[in-house]
This record gives sequence, structure tokens and C-alpha cells, in this order.
Amino acid sequence: MRKIIVQKFGGTSVADTEKIKNVAKIVIKEKENGNDVVVVVSAMGHTTDYLVKMAKDLSPNPSEREMDMLLSTGEGVSIALLAMAIQSQGYDAVSYNAMQAGILTENIHSKARILDIKTDKLKQNLKDGKIIVIAGFQGVTEEGEITTPGRGGSDTSAVALAAALNAERCDIYTDVEGVYTTDPRVVPHASKLKEISYEEMLELAHAGANVLHPRSVETAKLNNVPLRVRSSFKLNNLGTLILGVDKMELNKPVAGVAQDLSQARIVVCDVPDKPGVAAKLFSKLASENISVDMIIQSYARKVSNTNDIAFTIDKSDLNKTLVALESLKAEIGVTGDIEVDENIAKVSIVGAGMIDRPGVASLMFETLAKQGVNIRMISTSEIKISCLVDKAQSAQAVKALHTAFNLDCCDIADVKGDLPNV
Repeated sequence: MRKIIVQKFGGTSVADTEKIKNVAKIVIKEKENGNDVVVVVSAMGHTTDYLVKMAKDLSPNPSEREMDMLLSTGEGVSIALLAMAIQSQGYDAVSYNAMQAGILTENIHSKARILDIKTDKLKQNLKDGKIIVIAGFQGVTEEGEITTPGRGGSDTSAVALAAALNAERCDIYTDVEGVYTTDPRVVPHASKLKEISYEEMLELAHAGANVLHPRSVETAKLNNVPLRVRSSFKLNNLGTLILGVDKMELNKPVAGVAQDLSQARIVVCDVPDKPGVAAKLFSKLASENISVDMIIQSYARKVSNTNDIAFTIDKSDLNKTLVALESLKAEIGVTGDIEVDENIAKVSIVGAGMIDRPGVASLMFETLAKQGVNIRMISTSEIKISCLVDKAQSAQAVKALHTAFNLDCCDIADVKGDLPNV
């Protein structure tokens, strides 16, 4: 039985016709290896950025429905051109948008989740020997409304298709050679990881690493889809394998350091200190489809019986968040201001090896203290510690942490050891 391989190519991989020809060669090579191939592509180059700019020129706050209609057009160009490139080499290829491919989503614009994929037509095309090229970053509701999963959602489309088709694996081709211990643009001597767990990759993605969309990793983990990140320009490099933590030998407490510069910190001052208030506040944000990350509630002030609630959100949701909070102030009895700070960054360390290993948090805080980096907020999970710091000190913090946890210039898949002494 022929194996199904899903390949996803990002915008930089299909930025012009020469690069599209290169992608066609990669796809055909996989076909010649005896596999059935499904290809998911993003919009060409900076097409999405260009479309967003045009929309903002026309309206400062365009409707999410119309933005989905606009942004979904970019992938339509890519799939048609790639199918043509494959056909020109004598191979049968067919391109499909989300509606044609049967990618059904929930009825939410700009952040829709995939609910189901109708695979009968796709399987028949594969049986007929065709290479299928599908538009990423698109979905359609049962009512026929076009939706998108948000920036980077083509990764999610590819992994979801791999799960629905029981694919052998999903290869994510991009302009980097794999997953690094941190952003090489910030730390030039960052190391490429041979492998990383779903759990670690998910935390890194949420912490600001831009290699993979968080939902794609979540989908891969839930469906046990083997995932590989590799470069479409350096095919001799097999990239980074993403797999279950139970299959890994955890040699280091920390696998990577990430920074997120896209968040804003909001403080709601003088909130009544009584049961149910926080629930109403965050329920309101949830109803507006606003995701909240780090949360801190201060101790109650005895005189006024109020406290402050601070949390972080993505900057793209800032205006919507402020409107929602202003509409809620009177209802829950907020008497203070709503403060906003956009000059912040979230710096995180991630590693499945930090579970039950003492000293990780203390080394992180000691390292930041030595650099004079003040910590504004802290959040933790079993395999992640995040600190909110001033944006101006973010790169400095990342570099120091990368060195402190012995991630500089080494292949961490081959290095064993405990935490260094502070």
C-alpha cells in the first residue's frame, strides 16, 4: 500500500516562479519515491502583509469576515501556479481551495478551528495517481462562509490533512533548517535541534517561537502525526523531528529559549475583591474570542476591598479588549483605570527535562538579575517558565539565558549534564 506524505511550503518557499519550480521538484521527488503526495501551500512571499496593508488603508478596523475573504485569496494564486509547475514536468496535479477540499471549520472569523475534513474526493484523486495541491490558511463553514485560522494557519491545515488521511508523516518546509534552541537572529550561535517533543514545541510556539503555528503542533500531538521541520533550500539537511516525549532521551533540562514581542500587558485597577468578578471579566474576553496568557491578581486592599488584575494578550486583540473592558467596568464595579503597556516582552525557557529537576527557576531568575533585567510577571507550567520583562531588555535576556543553560554552539541532542553552578 502506498504511503501518503503531506508537504507544506511557506510563503518564502513559493515567493516567485523560480522558487515555485524548486518546490515542484521537491514534490515530484517525493512522488518518485513511491508515495502519494498532498501539498499545502501558503500565499506567495509577503502577499498577506500586502493585503493587510491595503485593507488598513481603506478602513482602520475592517470586519473580520471581509478580512477572511481578502486574505484567503493569496493561497489561490499559489496553488494554481504550483499545480501548473508540476504539470509542466509531466505529472498529473490538481489544485483545490478549502471548499473544494472539504476543510470544514467553526463559524468564527480570523481564528477558526478545523472541525472536519471530507476526504473521499482527496482519496479518490490519490488513487488516480494525482498530486493534490491544497490552499492552506483557509476553511469553510457548513453555511459556506470562508474562514481563516489566523496567521501561520497553513501549518495547521497541513497537519490536519495528514491526520485525516492517516499520512505517514507531515513535512513542514520553510526558510530555516529546523527548530533552534532560540532565534538565530538574536543568538547567532544557537543550535539546531535534531529532535524535540510535541510538548516542548507547543510551549515554544506559544512562547513566541515562530517556526510552527501552535495549533499545528497541538493537532500533531493529539493525532500522533509525525512532524518534521526542514528547509526547502537545503534538502541534504533532514531538519528537526517532532515526536512524543516518551520516545525521547531527555539529556538537558532546557531545550530552548523563546521571546514574544507581540504581547501587551493590561492592568485593570481597583477591581472589587469578591467572588465572581474575575469570572465575569475573563468570560467577557472569551466571548469576544480573545485569548489571555499570563494573569496576576494582587492582594486585596483592606480599606477599599479592591485589587488589581493584570494579564497579557496579543497586541492584535488590544483594541477589541479595551472596548470589552470598558463595557464591563460599570457592571462589575471597577473604579480605577485600565492601564496598557505595549513595551513588554515575554521571555521563556522550555524543556521537558525540567520536570522534577530543582534549580531551573532559581538559575533563570539569578541570570536575569545579574543582567539587571527586572521581572514584571511570572507564569509556569511543568515544562516552561515565562517572565515578562521590558522589551528593550528582551534580546539581552534571551542571550544570557541561552548561555546559562548551556545551549550555545553545541548539538544538544548529544550533550548530557546537570544544571551549571550559578
